[in-house]
Amino acid sequence: MTDQYRAVLSPCIGICNIDDDGLCAGCHRTGAEIANWPVMNDNARLRMMDEVLPQRETQRGAARHGKG
Repeated sequence: MTDQYRAVLSPCIGICNIDDDGLCAGCHRTGAEIANWPVMNDNARLRMMDEVLPQRETQRGAARHGKG
């Protein structure tokens, strides 16, 4: 088998609190993204995990340290 399988698990880390910016303090998803996770296809989940969430985490970290 040459295809690589990757389970797309929820990014939830159990710190469930929507901050003033509308993002969860733990996983950096919006409330709508959290609610839609169960019905998202694997491609959408992978895009969120690989592109969207890391970018948000970086932006939030920079903002907390006065760099954004």
